[in-house]
Amino acid sequence: MPLLTFQNPIRFDFGAVQKLSGALKREGIERPFLVTDLGIRASGLLERITDMLDNASVATIYDGTPGNPTEEAVNEALQSYQESDCDGVVCIGGGSPMDLGKAVALMALSGGPLAQYDPLQGGNKLVKGVAPLIAIPTTAGTGSEASLGFVISMSDGRKLTFANANFLPKLAICDPELTMGLPPHLTAATGMDAITHCIEAVLASPVNPPADGIGLDGLWRGWQHIRRAVEDGNDRTARWEMMMASTEGALAFVKGLGAVHSMSHAAGRLKELKLHHGTLNAVILPTVLRFNESECAPAYLRLRQAMGLPSDADLAREIEKLNADIGLPGGLSEMGLSEDMISDMVPHAVNDLATMTNPKAVSADDYVELYRSAM
Repeated sequence: MPLLTFQNPIRFDFGAVQKLSGALKREGIERPFLVTDLGIRASGLLERITDMLDNASVATIYDGTPGNPTEEAVNEALQSYQESDCDGVVCIGGGSPMDLGKAVALMALSGGPLAQYDPLQGGNKLVKGVAPLIAIPTTAGTGSEASLGFVISMSDGRKLTFANANFLPKLAICDPELTMGLPPHLTAATGMDAITHCIEAVLASPVNPPADGIGLDGLWRGWQHIRRAVEDGNDRTARWEMMMASTEGALAFVKGLGAVHSMSHAAGRLKELKLHHGTLNAVILPTVLRFNESECAPAYLRLRQAMGLPSDADLAREIEKLNADIGLPGGLSEMGLSEDMISDMVPHAVNDLATMTNPKAVSADDYVELYRSAM
């Protein structure tokens, strides 16, 4: 029986970030902890947002978020949060600052270590509370601002997905203005993250028709506008539509995701390669679409309709064409992965939370072949 819940408020439109100070007051946050990264600081976006605060001097800023957030960085940020006596978290950036900020908000009230909250090990019953959390995305891809999950690379080599309704931000502020001028490659990679979320959510095994509808709408928006957003970083319509596609992707994957994300998480945990999650999703997606096709004929028809494709179109081939058009790699080997890494990645993919909701059962042997095909 599906749980039909789309519950956190989202302020969405150009200029929405101007609502930040009022939101802090409503949530009772007097000493905010701003989680971001060095790229956001260097771009000037952080300063633009702190200028919205009534008193920026009371805010503590953590800008050490890695490209793939780590348990070590979470602990470092938590120490700063506690030493500054902060009382709420504001995440500013892409998926990495939002995921790290969620982990800090959790541990601020529920304590550590983080690993104890692994939902596959019964960790949700240990969640005592989460500090007030506001999410401000500056890319259009992850959708973490509307998601009840976050992903962290753990010190023991695992990449864990944590999921609990308490992890939903109290408020998401989605202002497409903050994505204007985003570089083409990052626009492409994050945009394909959003498109992958929409597709995998529609295909995920749980039954949730409202989530399917949202995912299909997000896919339509993303498919229609990603090329425009990549070609012209100042196309306001394309930026609005891509941010909406990103948010809708997250609303849809309340159903779950699938093998694309399992494989991406397993590869993304290889810290020395510093692989971008959205790029991994884009590159892996065609291979998994071919694998799942035998179990998903009705859903594939709906995906083609949402994408404006003929009823007999090869979805995997269409994704490959799009990846090439927007300048993304044609295979995992172009990203630095090699076949000798597969044996390390497969166990992590098998045990990933997203594997549980892939529409077709995936064995360890299947993952070996999927990685080889995606190379």
